[in-house]
Amino acid sequence: MKHAEFLFDFASPNAYLAHRVLPGIEARTGVKFTYTPVLLGGLFKLTGNQAPMLAFAGIPNKLAYEMLELRRFIARHKLDAFQMNPFFPVNTLLIMRGAVAAEMEGVLAQYAEAMFHHMWEAPKKMDDPAVAAEAIAASGLDATLLLARAQEHDVKAKLMANTEAAAQRGAFGIPSFFVGDDLYFGKNTLRDVEDALTA
Repeated sequence: MKHAEFLFDFASPNAYLAHRVLPGIEARTGVKFTYTPVLLGGLFKLTGNQAPMLAFAGIPNKLAYEMLELRRFIARHKLDAFQMNPFFPVNTLLIMRGAVAAEMEGVLAQYAEAMFHHMWEAPKKMDDPAVAAEAIAASGLDATLLLARAQEHDVKAKLMANTEAAAQRGAFGIPSFFVGDDLYFGKNTLRDVEDALTA
């Protein structure tokens, strides 16, 4: 069985869109994706990359095309629940540490679903700890436990290690996917990811 991995950060709208498309790929290929929390800001620092709105600030046609491509992807996959977060860009350090805590507590799938929802379907200012706590609790998760764990050294160290490992493996942005050792970047490579899984 091939190994498939999804490197994600809730900060990325494209990671949300990929998250919504992955179940279909899993159903068609029989391969389950491993979700790996990676801090996008940290990955940018390690690789010298920048967010598109900074990297292409002086190229309005490129930024306009990025938005056109986003709309096309949403239409193709009928992802009508998507809403741009009015607080974008959101600092996701707390909720990404929460993802590592959730993974350690065995509830990452439920947590990831909840955080993508609260970032990109019912968007909130998720870098406000009180807002995040309320959203996590409303999703049926133990917010007190997860946010307490998010402040512990082992959780912080694991998120840092995940991010450093991603850079060492060639990743430079989110969403990134691995099929075995092969890297695919961006939601538009999901067709190639699926082809690789069925090859």
